[in-house]
Amino acid sequence: MTKNKESRVGSSTGVQKAVTLSPCHPVTLSRSQPVKAPIGLLAGSGRFPVVFAEKCRSLGIPVVCVGIRHEAPPELAGIVDRFYWAGIAKLGRIIRCFKREGAERLVMAGKIHKTVMYSPWRVLSLLPDWRMIQWWYRRQRSDNRDDTLLLGLIDEFALDGMRFESALDLCPELLVGPGIHTRRQPTAHEEKDIAFGWMLARKMGEVDVGQSVVVKERAVLAVEAIEGTDRAILRAGELCPSGGFTVVKVAKPQQDMRFDVPTIGCSTIESMHKAGGRVLAIEASKTIVIDQEQTVALANRYGIAIVALEKPAA
Repeated sequence: MTKNKESRVGSSTGVQKAVTLSPCHPVTLSRSQPVKAPIGLLAGSGRFPVVFAEKCRSLGIPVVCVGIRHEAPPELAGIVDRFYWAGIAKLGRIIRCFKREGAERLVMAGKIHKTVMYSPWRVLSLLPDWRMIQWWYRRQRSDNRDDTLLLGLIDEFALDGMRFESALDLCPELLVGPGIHTRRQPTAHEEKDIAFGWMLARKMGEVDVGQSVVVKERAVLAVEAIEGTDRAILRAGELCPSGGFTVVKVAKPQQDMRFDVPTIGCSTIESMHKAGGRVLAIEASKTIVIDQEQTVALANRYGIAIVALEKPAA
């Protein structure tokens, strides 16, 4: 797909297959059945956007997707009904794409790597459009933490009549239930590390710094910030070559389930295996496990324990 092309693919909603080279071209619709209002998907990286799009397709719900360039999986173009690419700083284009397709209900899915905000000469490399410039420089906010930025973006979309909902409303099965999900169980010493790390991770989430803390023998090895969980785990492995540490990942006390919900998957387990981690403790009913069967199987293969808790024992 070239930069300036958008694609339309068939769906169970009666949309005929066609390819549109310009957003101004007419769209051909089948009149054999009523056309449902589409859901807009703002897609970042990872498997979550793909899983959400596949779930919508199975339910016969049309999806208009705007994929963040260099982040969103290209395979989304073959799953959704309408697909657009947009740069991370092209806020005006993103809003126009959703408005053009009549998407008033939107969801966010996937990670955006915030480090791009601090790249050299970011204005020239990102080329923000006028809507983004207005929002970034003229909308008042107290800081640039994740919740502050994302809630500000939600308010900006609302000015154009669009509201964000939680993708989990359609995919509640992605939230992990309580219990030990692997053959291996945490030892008594590891349970103490879980309780210790849980308290710290909660505090970090409360101030919106990160979701994960890596601990061993009730000492902190690494705290997640903008680099993400996987890189925090790998850093812990460098600082603790003997391995055997515990990763605790929890939701913020003020967690908004529309965005930035704690998420793990096979890549998390691969990072733990590479770094020497032994236990992954996550919050039940507040953590997304992508490809849960494969993730648990991989953890069993590596001898890593996955435990989902409502609250650890003191």
